[in-house]
Amino acid sequence: MSNIFVHESAYIDQDVAIGDGTKIWHFAHVLPNTQIGNGCVVGQNAMIGPDVRVGNGCKIQNNVALYKGVILEDDVFCGPSCVFTNVLNPRAHVQRKEEFKQTLVQRGATIGANATIVCGNTLGAYCMIGAGAVVTHDVPAHALMVGVPARRVGWVSAEGEILGEDLVCPRTGTRYIEADGRLTELPSKAKGFA
Repeated sequence: MSNIFVHESAYIDQDVAIGDGTKIWHFAHVLPNTQIGNGCVVGQNAMIGPDVRVGNGCKIQNNVALYKGVILEDDVFCGPSCVFTNVLNPRAHVQRKEEFKQTLVQRGATIGANATIVCGNTLGAYCMIGAGAVVTHDVPAHALMVGVPARRVGWVSAEGEILGEDLVCPRTGTRYIEADGRLTELPSKAKGFA
């Protein structure tokens, strides 16, 4: 591991891979068989692992725990104190380690502070989960989700801008089209498309 920063109070267990330019801050704990990509930031008191995969460019804010079964693709933002579960029906007196469910967070997704992501669901690319929302089912790409349980209230661009009825990103001018409850980016003429 080279060109990384690990604060002296953080714990890094054996069999961990940490990419270039990644920073791990105060009191964080990275457990065995965990991979963290390049250019990530792991905030104070975060816990990652065991057996977790974090892509490149992810930002994991303070007090976030990524349990076994969580996969973050590139450029995912996990807001402070957001919660990932790993079983659907936990009981302190019942061992359920063989029942952990996978949770996939696709590229560029944002999860707001104090949101809860129930295990076994997929968060689509570039979706945005509002602060305090509770996600209980799969989330489409680019969906803006709020509430308990979370429901789609709009769409967001890849840059995180809320889209109006015209489905044009106010930051970049990128156009989207909605069909069958899904949002798709239209090809750009600048990229050689008609």
